Amino acid sequence: MGEIVNLRMARKRLKRRDDEIRADENRRRHGRTIAEKELERREIEARQSHLDAHRLGRDDEK
Repeated sequence: MGEIVNLRMARKRLKRRDDEIRADENRRRHGRTIAEKELERREIEARQSHLDAHRLGRDDEK
């Protein structure tokens, strides 16, 4: 026979793990200097500009 599992406790354990992952992502995203944020913003804009410059099709399509 298998191990008896308390579903309520399993759900709470899963939620705690998910919350910790989300908190770690938020710490990385929001715990940065202004220079780091500006650098990331510029990199994103450069990637988007590169993609837009190589877009196939007409300009009025999106």
